Amino acid sequence: MYTIKARDLSVQFDNDFTLNTVNWTIEPEQHWVITGSNGAGKSALAASLCGYGDISSGELSGLPEKVAIVSFEAQAELITAELKKDDADIMDVVALGTPVREILEGEQAKPTNPELVERLVSEFKLEYLLDRAFRKLSTGESRKVMLIRALASEPELLVLDEPFDGLDADTLDMLQSYLEQIKDQIQIVMVLNRFDEFPAFTSHVAYVENGQLTHQVSTQNKETYADLYQLMHLKTTDLSIPPASSASLLENLDPTEPLVDLNKIQVKYADTTILDGIDWRIKQQEHWQLSGPNGSGKTALLSLITGDHPQCYVNDIFVFGFKRGNGESIWQIKQYIGYVSTALQWEYRVGTSLRNVIISGFYDSIGLYNKSSDVEKDIANQWLALLGMSHKADQPFNQLSYGDQRLILIARAMVKHPPLLILDEPCLGLDDINRQLVLALIEKICAGSETTVIYVNHHAEDKIKGINRHLKLDKKQS
Repeated sequence: MYTIKARDLSVQFDNDFTLNTVNWTIEPEQHWVITGSNGAGKSALAASLCGYGDISSGELSGLPEKVAIVSFEAQAELITAELKKDDADIMDVVALGTPVREILEGEQAKPTNPELVERLVSEFKLEYLLDRAFRKLSTGESRKVMLIRALASEPELLVLDEPFDGLDADTLDMLQSYLEQIKDQIQIVMVLNRFDEFPAFTSHVAYVENGQLTHQVSTQNKETYADLYQLMHLKTTDLSIPPASSASLLENLDPTEPLVDLNKIQVKYADTTILDGIDWRIKQQEHWQLSGPNGSGKTALLSLITGDHPQCYVNDIFVFGFKRGNGESIWQIKQYIGYVSTALQWEYRVGTSLRNVIISGFYDSIGLYNKSSDVEKDIANQWLALLGMSHKADQPFNQLSYGDQRLILIARAMVKHPPLLILDEPCLGLDDINRQLVLALIEKICAGSETTVIYVNHHAEDKIKGINRHLKLDKKQS
């Protein structure tokens, strides 16, 4: 165990974000949780322990040689590197992508303990994925691979940025148990937004605000710890959903027809069956929760509805008045859908302003390529005010924190008041305040009569008032 010290430390990051004058000591056998609001600098503080950013003043000492990090940013970097393999393919040959086995055992993963890799693959139940391309995995599956690689490197300092988000309940319990087992051998620093996910072995909490480490609290100090908990649960926003633009109003759908009707759905990849015999009818003004373990086919099922899955034409699918495969275009389908997911966030890497990102929801585009109207700008400004981001209206989207990006994309999805709003883990990466804001927003939509909601979520406590129908998928590995 090590004594790690930051003295008057200031660190500059590429996105013009700076950690300012951090004074922090991590003593041997201490395990810290870093928390704070979206954009406060939690991830930046954690990343600085792993050598990210440029130290502009002060010093950081006592870091061990073997440090491992798992974060959304590191996960997105690996996904982006995989996608670039297609861009580099000048022979018009479709790149298959790097298999999971190579990600875990290849040269880029070393040094790792092969026996520990095998054990963790078994505990995470990922044997069936070893020969699948990493970029083809679901969000939860790719997060598991990142965790296995980090743990198998047997680091002396383990930095985990929101390690539990995107994991199903069984995997979350297993990971928490494993961290409990190794806590006496490895110093652990975690970035967590949810107080209910703080491990029992957490000894201290660091609260970050505006790039500064403002509070350092021992979990044994019950009174101060309770004050910090209250700070993270403040709700200060009077919710009011902005209207839709009259120019964006869609043609009315037949109220007697379901929005979605899926019959005996089957999805197979080679010899692996993901979905088999799924029936799902979603009527207008109904609200559904979709759940299931990682790899159970939730993402595949949603992509059948949105028209993004190549097997949608070999299945019996009726959406928004269209029988799939009868000449309709994908944009005729997508105009009725608002969508938020981690995959969308990875795709949305443009540097356009926050206002324009929200306006792009009127056009279902990644980026804004149309001249926006004054009405659309006004509606976007109302959403920014609702989210407490009016002062960031002209800031580039790709300079936002992960959580703030998610909030903006939710506003983008809601801006047209679509007949169907698909929220695939909408609270992923959000702190308590913003998560409660998002949950309240969803409740407002569910209470209305315009939009039907499909809500995908692993956290049982994040229940939405008004969602009383539930489709639970089981994992198929045949």
